[in-house]
Amino acid sequence: MINPEYMSSAAVEYLASFTKVADCPDLDQPEFAFIGRSNVGKSSLINLISDAKDLAHVSKQPGKTQLINYFKSKKGWYLVDLPGYGYAKVAQKKRSAWRKMIFDYLEKRENLLCTFILIDSNIPPQKIDIEFINWFGEKGIPFVLVYTKTDRLTKREREENLQQIRDALLEFWEQLPREFETSATKNFGKEEILAFIEETKASVHH
Repeated sequence: MINPEYMSSAAVEYLASFTKVADCPDLDQPEFAFIGRSNVGKSSLINLISDAKDLAHVSKQPGKTQLINYFKSKKGWYLVDLPGYGYAKVAQKKRSAWRKMIFDYLEKRENLLCTFILIDSNIPPQKIDIEFINWFGEKGIPFVLVYTKTDRLTKREREENLQQIRDALLEFWEQLPREFETSATKNFGKEEILAFIEETKASVHH
C-alpha cells in the first residue's frame, strides 16, 4: 500500500549536467539513477515521475542523453539521468568515453542508493540488458527493474514477455530484484516508484 504522503508530485527540477563524476554535486543528498538501453523510454519516465511534459528531452533519435544529468527533488534527493547503452550512432571513441563515465559514476558515487534499470516490456530478453544487470550483481550495486511502455500489449502478451525476461535472468540469479511496471502514456507506475524512493531514502537515515 502506498503512503498517501508520497502521492504528491516529486517536484523535480533540472539542476545541471556533467561529463565526469568528479564534477558532480557534493555528496549532500541521496541519489537515484535511471539507465536503460537506447530508446527504452527513459526520458518519458523521468517526465512522468517529475510531473513535467518536457523536463527530460524526449527524442526519436536514440542516444541523445550524452551527459550525467542531475535533477533535484524538493523532497531531498537527486534523480540522475545516465546515457543509454546500446545502438546510439556515435563514434567508437565517444562511446568508450560514455562507458567510462557511466561505470565510474555507478561504481564510485557514494550516495547512489539505487539504480533503476529500464527494460522495454514489449520485446524479448535482450542480451545487452542481461549482461548489464549481471554486472550490477558482480559489483554488488543496488538496483531495481522498471518495465516501460506496458500499455502497448495486451495483459497476456505483456505477462508472457515479462516472464521470458525473468526466466532469462533466473539463469544467473537465484532470486529477482524488485520490479515496477510503468507506462508514461497511461500515467502508470509513478506513485510506486516515488514511494520506493522515499522508503529507500528513509531506510538509510540514522
